[in-house]
Amino acid sequence: MKANNTKLSQLMKSVETPFIKHDIPETRVGDTIQLGLMVKEGSKTREQLCEGVILSRRRRNSLNTSLTLRCSFQGIGVERVFFLNSPRITFVKVIRRAKVRRAKLYYLRDLLGKASRLKQIFN
Repeated sequence: MKANNTKLSQLMKSVETPFIKHDIPETRVGDTIQLGLMVKEGSKTREQLCEGVILSRRRRNSLNTSLTLRCSFQGIGVERVFFLNSPRITFVKVIRRAKVRRAKLYYLRDLLGKASRLKQIFN
């Protein structure tokens, strides 16, 4: 039974490896990032920028790693979940790093304005 599992995991790994992106910088919870997203409208495609704070990060196997990003769009907080290895994501750029002591920053949902600021780390 164990031999079948190892063969299956090796097969899954060989199928997934061509789709893994290696140019994504290391991101952590609390970082402010800018992300380029390809959006299709009708027959045209365009790149839409999304900038916000990472609220949570889900590290599954290497292909299914996702993060929850909280962006402010026209004064309203919007949360979106992005798969990092998605072909729709064109780039990820870390703008600011923050010092946080939690793995999930869901408490930022209730805060407004200056109260939602995080302590910045300067490199």
